[in-house]
Amino acid sequence: MKELIEVMAKALVDKPTEVRVKEIDSGKSVIYELTVAPEDMGKVIGRQGRIARALRTVVKSAAAKTDKKVIMEIL
Repeated sequence: MKELIEVMAKALVDKPTEVRVKEIDSGKSVIYELTVAPEDMGKVIGRQGRIARALRTVVKSAAAKTDKKVIMEIL
């Protein structure tokens, strides 16, 4: 899942080397924290959060096979 988020984020930004994904496992849920360069933040969030919402939808769909709740945060 972490690799999926990295690949999608790197495709969107101008500085793919600054994309970082941190995984925090807390029992029944997993939190993924996505960090990008400050100037790329708008590209990851998109207008009115459309890109961020689409990224979260893909991540939740990919995690549907597991019994864990997956949350993706953009820092």
